[in-house]
Amino acid sequence: MTKKPKRNQKAEKVVPVVKPDAAGIDIGATEIYVAVPADRDPEPVRSFATFTQDLYALASWLQQCRIKTIAMESTGVYWIPLFQILEDRGFEVYLVNARHVKNVPGRRTDVSDCQWLQFLHSVGLLRPSYRPEQEICAIRSVLRHRESLVQMAATHVQHMQKALDQMNLQLHHVISDITGMTGLAIIDAILDGKRDPHELAALRHEGIKASEEVIAKSLVGDYRAEHIFTLDQSLTAYRSYQKLIEECDREIRGQVEKFKAPEACSTASEAEAPVGKPAKPVSLREELKRAFGVDLTKIPGIQVGIAQTLLGEIGPDFSKFRSASAFASWLGLCPDNDISGGKVLWVGTRKVNCRAATALRLAARCLHHSKSPLGDFYRRMRTKLGAPKAITAAAHKLARIIYHMVTTKQEFDESKFCRGPSACASAAASKASRSRQSTRIPTRAGPVEVSSLGAAPFPGCCENVSHGSIDRITQGKDWETAKENGVFDKS
Repeated sequence: MTKKPKRNQKAEKVVPVVKPDAAGIDIGATEIYVAVPADRDPEPVRSFATFTQDLYALASWLQQCRIKTIAMESTGVYWIPLFQILEDRGFEVYLVNARHVKNVPGRRTDVSDCQWLQFLHSVGLLRPSYRPEQEICAIRSVLRHRESLVQMAATHVQHMQKALDQMNLQLHHVISDITGMTGLAIIDAILDGKRDPHELAALRHEGIKASEEVIAKSLVGDYRAEHIFTLDQSLTAYRSYQKLIEECDREIRGQVEKFKAPEACSTASEAEAPVGKPAKPVSLREELKRAFGVDLTKIPGIQVGIAQTLLGEIGPDFSKFRSASAFASWLGLCPDNDISGGKVLWVGTRKVNCRAATALRLAARCLHHSKSPLGDFYRRMRTKLGAPKAITAAAHKLARIIYHMVTTKQEFDESKFCRGPSACASAAASKASRSRQSTRIPTRAGPVEVSSLGAAPFPGCCENVSHGSIDRITQGKDWETAKENGVFDKS
């Protein structure tokens, strides 16, 4: 009898290989596992230690296996040394987000993990994370180190406030910043042994809103030696961190100066320089303008610190983002809708850990009191959607503006955000008219103040009658009063 073919036999599916020279690397703190195609080496999966010599041996083995592109997960900071070595050897390295490959069943070991990365990369299912050039990475490392120093300095400020609270000194509740001129002067005097509250309050700067009597009242407390000691230690630590922050600022300034200026900016600076006079020291704002090619600080809400953060996190080259929408998506400032079966299941922005997006959100928050069109947009969105969504919407708009400025090298023009060719001028004129000095209309009940509107509402009426007064007059209210007091022309 002939055997019947089994019906449940499954045909093997052949997945097209897009990148045959691909390898996958699983990064660890002490061991690194590398997987290459099975036809490149008798042992396609190998493990290497994380010492520098072993990393160079790993790169040499990949070259022997004729590997051209490599995928690795961004695990902590362990990937940075190997990434730099492979990039120097000429490999195309894909730094992959771990979220894109984590939801796969069956990966229980480091060997299967690196093999899975190699397979996904060979069939073209992985996308690389954005990483700027090496000179930008150098600035970014110092900027992030400076950020950590600022956080540690703020911790010691809290220790100073705790020591003051334990002595019942309410100085930090009377003045807004104890690390300012007045606060540090008073704390230094306390550490020098002075206890007279009026003598300490005399160190008050004239710009402090609190009076000298209030400050003297806040400095009456229970001075204890142990709390004075902790206050001294905290102040010393705070000042040491301030010195480190200043050194970081000088290092960042020196690295920013190494950027090559665009031709337009360099010729303009040379033309403005006077002949026979020494050049003035260039400010950080001008250095950032030279690096980006445009002045980002002209945008409302974008300060020098925020522009410096954008330079360190992204760099002046935005060509890796195909459009402004892709740039906003990378920042996590655009909606990420979850649609299934024609129904919207979830609407919101992706949760990303991006310092550039955080800086733009801070800039958007600064638009609350701005009188620019961007400030009007933020306030309108805040009224309509609430503060959190308004901040995201304004940050998204700022991101698109920055992308357009950097890619096209066009300076910021506020008039383009108005709704008409002369809308900005008319808006400014309307604001000026509303701020004019109010006038008085004589009536029997006494003078009534109304705001000046400039032109007469209708012929025969006085020049300074508001629309509300005209409505009351035409409806029969105060008609006789206005007629008797000569509001209208006798003709």
